[in-house]
Amino acid sequence: MIAVVDYGAGNLRSVVNGFEAIDHKVEVVKDPDKLVKATAIILPGVGAFGDCMEKIRRQNLVEPLNELILGQRVPYLGICLGMQFLAEESLEKGCHQGLGWIRGKVELMTPDDGNFRIPHMGWNDVSYKKTCPLFEELGEKPVFYFVHSYHLVAIENDADFVTATCWHGLTVTAALQKDNIFGVQFHPEKSQENGLKVLENFVKVI
Repeated sequence: MIAVVDYGAGNLRSVVNGFEAIDHKVEVVKDPDKLVKATAIILPGVGAFGDCMEKIRRQNLVEPLNELILGQRVPYLGICLGMQFLAEESLEKGCHQGLGWIRGKVELMTPDDGNFRIPHMGWNDVSYKKTCPLFEELGEKPVFYFVHSYHLVAIENDADFVTATCWHGLTVTAALQKDNIFGVQFHPEKSQENGLKVLENFVKVI
């Protein structure tokens, strides 16, 4: 069972619709007891980092997520804010602790060129940094849909887990992979054929 985590935020219906479009069923889960039965976990996210992490903690999801993802190595896909949760901390409206699975922090995007507006909203192409299963059978510089003002900046050796970047007046982490942990800053469920291919490729790694 692929579990889409419902913590009271995020565009869950669009994610479910995306998987239905590739003929794959997913289950929306908010109960930690049901989450432990998952063969893969998807954590979407829309909203403020601190508020959403607090909702995840209130639902007692952090411990089972750590056990399943880090302990049992269940495949994980974080979408948008769901990727940013991987960082150690976020500086959005204060300083907030993340899951800490990736060394780094989430920072406000600050383009040098005033022509690049924040939030970064709309279509942008991505450039591969290394091979990643999520991008199999996609051409060079595929285009995806982004909506965000903050981005994950991985540091030290964990910067090597960045698999794709995009340019919006600065280099932005568009995707990463650390073993069974995948994250994308863009919204595959809103990215038409390219996005559906990313979801299909995630199913293949399960």
